[in-house]
Amino acid sequence: MHEVCTTGTGLIATITDWLVWLMEQVGGVGVGLAIALESIFPPIPSEVILPLAGFTASRGLFSLVSAIIWATAGSVAGAWALYGIARWVGLHRIQRAADVIPGVSRHDIAKADGWFTKYGTWSVLIGRVIPVVRSLISIPAGLNAMNFWRFTGWTMLGSAVWNTILISVGFGLGSQWCSIQGALGVFEDVVIAVVIVVIAVWAVRKVRTVVSERRNGPKGA
Repeated sequence: MHEVCTTGTGLIATITDWLVWLMEQVGGVGVGLAIALESIFPPIPSEVILPLAGFTASRGLFSLVSAIIWATAGSVAGAWALYGIARWVGLHRIQRAADVIPGVSRHDIAKADGWFTKYGTWSVLIGRVIPVVRSLISIPAGLNAMNFWRFTGWTMLGSAVWNTILISVGFGLGSQWCSIQGALGVFEDVVIAVVIVVIAVWAVRKVRTVVSERRNGPKGA
């Protein structure tokens, strides 16, 4: 049963082999478990998990609908975990944890927080299709005590869209699913670059506003 295209000998190949084994052993539940881990531990990429889940579904181990449902359930479960941790632990401890988790940094936390600050509760929906932010947007939602049910609803909707697209692509491509990984990697780089530019522009404007207010303050006094 273990027939899947090779992705090399690095981390992605190792993760792929483990995911295939997991899905073969427990079916759709394995998809949910993998996505829950991805939500909490961003170095496990959903761009690998989801098309692979679609590919596995195309082999008849479970249905396409089952893969999407379990993936969305896993996304919500992982988001709940980060939301709860952020709400109870606080920002400083989360930042210290980010310093020791591979693939995550304080900058990533700040990026997600910037999205939440700028777009409010909509950021939870939008962030689910943005690389890196997708996993970490739950943290500022928890820190800002966003309504739990609203958070859950937006998370479920955004995750369902993202999961359906990538799982369906993997299902349609079958054994050729890994051919899209290169394109997804380029897409991620472009989106990350755009996000960084948007946040940088917002930060520059914010700094200019603060500087302007401080300069004009004494004149109005």
